[in-house]
Amino acid sequence: MTTAAYQQQLSDKQLYLEHLFADCAFPPVQVFTSPASHYRMRAEFRIWHDGDECSYAMFTPGEKASAGNVHKLRNFSVAHENINSLMPKLLDCIQASELLKVRLFQVEFLTTLAGDTLVTLIYHKKLDDGWMHAASKLAAELGVQVLGRSRGQKVVLERDYVIERLNVNQETFQYKQLEGGFTQPNAEVCQSMLSWAVNVAQTINTGDLLELYCGNGNFTLPLSRHFRRVLATEVSKTSVQAARWNIAINQITNIALARLSAEEFTEAYTGVRTFQRLASEHINLADYQFSSVFVDPPRAGIDQATLELLQKFDNIIYVSCNPVTLHENLQILLTTHEVKRAAMFDQFPFTPHIESGIWLKKR
Repeated sequence: MTTAAYQQQLSDKQLYLEHLFADCAFPPVQVFTSPASHYRMRAEFRIWHDGDECSYAMFTPGEKASAGNVHKLRNFSVAHENINSLMPKLLDCIQASELLKVRLFQVEFLTTLAGDTLVTLIYHKKLDDGWMHAASKLAAELGVQVLGRSRGQKVVLERDYVIERLNVNQETFQYKQLEGGFTQPNAEVCQSMLSWAVNVAQTINTGDLLELYCGNGNFTLPLSRHFRRVLATEVSKTSVQAARWNIAINQITNIALARLSAEEFTEAYTGVRTFQRLASEHINLADYQFSSVFVDPPRAGIDQATLELLQKFDNIIYVSCNPVTLHENLQILLTTHEVKRAAMFDQFPFTPHIESGIWLKKR
């Protein structure tokens, strides 16, 4: 894509946000750009078999995969250069090995700015010792991690994760990113998001922080530097596992982690229910003096009860992957808070998706 095409799609998104939030008394929106190409850290492709030849394949959106709408490719300019340069080498190795090629259905890539790459090969056959030997040779030849999947099978040769290192305001944080777990797909923009959130936190710089939907601790780690203590919650067991590892490897001691959904935490905080999962982590909510809450919810936004909980906090830092549900949630939050800062992060260039961030302060 050209620079002009990138700037045009960016301007279109800015105009959309300005129109959508015209009734919300936003300050000027700070815009964080993406590289125009090679920005995705994750990519997945079907494998198309045509006789003895195979290729990566994508299909016309909304249509059933078929020979009539298949788009064969050997590389992909949207993918990070770690993936883009690996794609033809991997395909040539697969093409040369019957053990690797036969009944291969899909290939998934996960890479990091730190240079660690994991390739997942997905099959319609049972993976045996012969496959493991061929896959181990492939991993050594290409210098990547390789994992195999089939129905009821997950074959891990060495490890099923990659290590990322993200720089946030001149400090580096290390993250384990698990295969199949959620991670931000655009690492360059993710660093911008983290820096923006930290700059807001530096302005607040008081009390304790509650974080809902913490995932693998992506925001938790850098935000912990600017609050007395952090209580982070996440319902996904896979993400909680990664978050615990990330907290430990970064030697951060002021974060407590509870495996609770946002709805469950709201019930615990308001005294509706008690949870053994809090007691087992020696977490006493009465010990915290929360000044702020950070949320990065799923596309559906935040439920009514949790929105009412957020209104109790002096500061709300809200990162959203769906401006429509953010706008809906703001109709409630703006009755008690006002927007002090707003940002747009071009996490998904050349798509309709928009990531945004706001800081709300209690009136």
